[in-house]
Amino acid sequence: MYAILKPLLFALDPATAHGVAMKALAPVEHVGLLRAALAGATRATDGRLAVKKMGLTFPSPIGLAAGLDKNAERARAWAALGFGHIELGTVTAHAQDANPAPNLFRLPEDRALVNRLGFPNAGAAHVAARIAERRKGLPAPIGVSIGKSRIVPVEPLSGVLDDYIASFRAVRSVADFVVVNVSSPNTKDLRAMQAAESARPLFDALVAENERTGRRVPILVKIAPDLADDAIDGLVDEAKRARLAGVVATNTTISREGLATPRERIAEIGAGGLSGMPLLPRALAVVKRVRARLGPEPCVIGVGGVDSTETALAMLRVGADLVQVYTAFVYKGPLLPRAIARGLVRAMDVEGASSLGELVRGHEAVAGGIPAHA
Repeated sequence: MYAILKPLLFALDPATAHGVAMKALAPVEHVGLLRAALAGATRATDGRLAVKKMGLTFPSPIGLAAGLDKNAERARAWAALGFGHIELGTVTAHAQDANPAPNLFRLPEDRALVNRLGFPNAGAAHVAARIAERRKGLPAPIGVSIGKSRIVPVEPLSGVLDDYIASFRAVRSVADFVVVNVSSPNTKDLRAMQAAESARPLFDALVAENERTGRRVPILVKIAPDLADDAIDGLVDEAKRARLAGVVATNTTISREGLATPRERIAEIGAGGLSGMPLLPRALAVVKRVRARLGPEPCVIGVGGVDSTETALAMLRVGADLVQVYTAFVYKGPLLPRAIARGLVRAMDVEGASSLGELVRGHEAVAGGIPAHA
């Protein structure tokens, strides 16, 4: 079905196509019988796929990355499509519009997207209220990504801390985990928050706020693929020192190296974060480095170029506990989480693995973790 619909969607500009897709999911979001019917065809039911991490149980390791549903409008629909967790947002303390259009671009030759949306959302409190209305009975954990409001300057740092804490307070009661986004390239100066001297007070402030309440929620940090290795080490060390629950690796990249898309088209598009298949090699390398630095217990969520069972396995084999998809959902359609999960089940059957962990540990990652066809 998606093979028929995809050319029609791709004939529209990306922002319009995204709006059409979100409207198409509205009946699933709001009609319980439709959700049940869809879930019966897509949801992972093999217990071997389950992942237990951060005190949570994920029915499958395949999750939805932040950015596809910034205002938490379709959480129940995503779960019905078979995602093992759903990360909503990124939300900010202050409601804000998208950066000026055009701000979203397809690179079909590279199976990639470029966006410079800049955290458009209705505000953390508003989005949290919507999640509260709809999360009852959701079969998969809900994550909420929080970022810096555009109107808040990075100096003085106290203003940034207050801004993040306001968002955290708004969402913590409705989230199973919270992801601190300090790595989007589309909010001015945001990536400066990845420096250890900035990350330390931010992590400490959020952890202190988390401890202050009766309900502690796991906190992770999302990092950029463009950081130098020593900067990754420094940021991960701060996350480990603060006892964050884990790391999401990686966000989009500002690199344009090795693309098949003509240079003229890349120049025409301009700035923004690149996601999709070109990100896979660096995302794998960062996940591997993060896992080695963190040790076995914290959660690592791998993002960047996951579009198949093979790429998901590659990410798991270099150290991810969970993986997320975004760009591949645009290129491969709504049955992608089901396809990846079924592929993992088949792989376990072939290998005689009694769990996903046993499958992942059963082989050394090939080609440095990169499937040959990727």
